[in-house]
Amino acid sequence: MRFAIQYRSATYDALVSVALWAERRGLDAVALPDHYLASTTPEGANEPAYDSLALLAGLARDTETIEIVDLVSPVTFRHPAVLGKTAATIQEMSGGRFVLGVGTGWLEQEHTWFGFPFPDRVTRFEMAEEALAYLRSMFSEPPMSFQGEHFTFEAFDAMPRPPLRIVVGGMGQKKTPAMAGRYADEFNVYPAPPDAMAATIEVARTAAVEAGRDPDELMLSSAGVLVAGDTDAEVRERLNELAGRTGGDVEGLEAALRERNAPVGRWDEVAETIASFERLGVERFYIQTLGAPDPALIEADLQALGA
Repeated sequence: MRFAIQYRSATYDALVSVALWAERRGLDAVALPDHYLASTTPEGANEPAYDSLALLAGLARDTETIEIVDLVSPVTFRHPAVLGKTAATIQEMSGGRFVLGVGTGWLEQEHTWFGFPFPDRVTRFEMAEEALAYLRSMFSEPPMSFQGEHFTFEAFDAMPRPPLRIVVGGMGQKKTPAMAGRYADEFNVYPAPPDAMAATIEVARTAAVEAGRDPDELMLSSAGVLVAGDTDAEVRERLNELAGRTGGDVEGLEAALRERNAPVGRWDEVAETIASFERLGVERFYIQTLGAPDPALIEADLQALGA
């Protein structure tokens, strides 16, 4: 298993410091989610939140080897033309290390406060599917026209067009993996009990075959918080810390994490959870941090996992 870091908005100085550490450490990637709010808690509404794609463009120049990943941008306030142009720019700036994430958008409060329309779930999935088809048309060789209900692209050479790499991810078990299979280079499948996770992956692989693609070329990744310790007391301490950041209660948080088969518990439990992902073909795990990550803590976790 290869490991990467995903964390929320931070100042650029804090971000580049951690990204350079991750690069020196040999981690696979550094990723940012695309949100205009630091969090939805009352306290989080007053925390600074930066534009993720602008931050990733900075990393494109200030790092050299590590992959930089947008995980993921909502089509509700990022038109596919904007996503495509931004992706092409960052891809050239990074020397081919950028991966564009495309998603439906889910954080309703974010849309409400900023005044973005927030369509119903069915419409958002329609928009995401069309955005992915639009981007593949825009970056195909030669470019192809695309006509959808929400987005339209007239075939022309929208230079620059470096190779576009796309990641699709989410908690859905049908529509999301199907879109990943049809359009993505990477499918970020959320942790779940092994049977459910395997079924979701199979939906993506089947969709790839039906689209005339090689399912073995679809990279599988996963993401989640990692809450572990040598003893139950240490695990509890880290759960308390996480609950304090998210504004939830410890018991509810632990129950939710264990229900979705997230890597939580003593180190032997966590190692087995990660191994179960690997047996399903998952190649990369994004360790999600809330706020600026602590490299020393991540380093300790990686060493405990033998990574």
